[in-house]
Amino acid sequence: MNPEKLAKLQSQVRTGGKGTPRRKVKKAAKPVAKEDPKIASTLKQLGVQPIPDIETINMFMDGGKVLAFNAPRLSANVQANTFVVAGRPEEKSPEQALTEMISRMGSFGPDSLAQLAKMSEGLQASTNAGDVDDDIPDLVSAGEDDASANLDTTD
Repeated sequence: MNPEKLAKLQSQVRTGGKGTPRRKVKKAAKPVAKEDPKIASTLKQLGVQPIPDIETINMFMDGGKVLAFNAPRLSANVQANTFVVAGRPEEKSPEQALTEMISRMGSFGPDSLAQLAKMSEGLQASTNAGDVDDDIPDLVSAGEDDASANLDTTD
């Protein structure tokens, strides 16, 4: 390219200096997260209520992956067992998700988790011991057997 033409083009695109217009920087507009009216009306029909202050939601999938939602919008209708999670999911490995969960627990360290595991085992053992079926009577032989025995003895 000709150096004179190049200098002329460079002078036209000058980004500063006295009395020159500044070069406009083109920025791509970010899409605004707008809720679809159909979804909003469906959520209203379901009667879900927003649940605030949820930091993360982890969903463990069958394939061994974890869908992690950071700062999601959670809505729920507990009576109908309906939950709505809105946000951007990230796919993670179970190891990553568990390490993040442990780090978020704050004062609960590995020792506290071990204590919680022991407590839950103790609760399960106590509920299993209390599950003796005292309320359900034992099945006794049906009346048909007794009736046939009575018929044989009366002959």
